[in-house]
Amino acid sequence: MNAINPEKLYHSKWTAVHPRHKEKHFLVTKLVRDEEETVVEVILEAIYTHRETTLPWRALKEDDTWRMGWK
Repeated sequence: MNAINPEKLYHSKWTAVHPRHKEKHFLVTKLVRDEEETVVEVILEAIYTHRETTLPWRALKEDDTWRMGWK
């Protein structure tokens, strides 16, 4: 499991383990926070297609789905 500090996710790079639609490399472009200013979701932008995806930041902890950095 990836060890992640949600406060340091902004502009971090991620690689999808199982790419779809030629979207393998992603960049965190925004942190979505709740009313207590806690990070709850991240917005990932695909480098190749520039399509944005929103997901809970804890989903990035799953080794079978995401890898830290671009590999």
